Amino acid sequence: MRKIVLLCLSLFLSSLWFACFKKDTGCSYKPDNTVAPLSEQQALKKYLDSIGVIASSSTNGFYYQIVTEGAGAPPGVCSRVMVTYTGQLTNGSVFDQQTDALFTLGGLISGWKQGLPLISKGGEIKLYLPPSFGYAGVPQTDKNGKVVIPAYSILIFDINLIDVQ
Repeated sequence: MRKIVLLCLSLFLSSLWFACFKKDTGCSYKPDNTVAPLSEQQALKKYLDSIGVIASSSTNGFYYQIVTEGAGAPPGVCSRVMVTYTGQLTNGSVFDQQTDALFTLGGLISGWKQGLPLISKGGEIKLYLPPSFGYAGVPQTDKNGKVVIPAYSILIFDINLIDVQ
């Protein structure tokens, strides 16, 4: 009986020791598994066909064109990414653009969380996102309250992945 108690105690203490030295990354983001509804996938494909764009399709329903693959490891959901990008609507209006913007990938829209890992540092990608990979039914406004992204919009992003940390 004494041996069993000592064995249990040693297992308990060793598990506490390992828990104390476990590296905590502080990242609580989880991989994104969004899948676009078939209706959104069909609408996006129809749009791309109408403008003559040939793009690869993801299994989850967005489309992309890799301009440059880049080098090194692709970003993960907990990576800090530095990007230069332009976001526009299907009518060509630009709703956002930034140079050398720094983000944690897990805090971004689904399209970026699933699209950016397709390239590495120095890579360039064009993403064609159905509404579920952007803001879905929630219109996005600027600081003055003007709607810059209507609800259920297809979004197009040109992204340069400058750095991955």
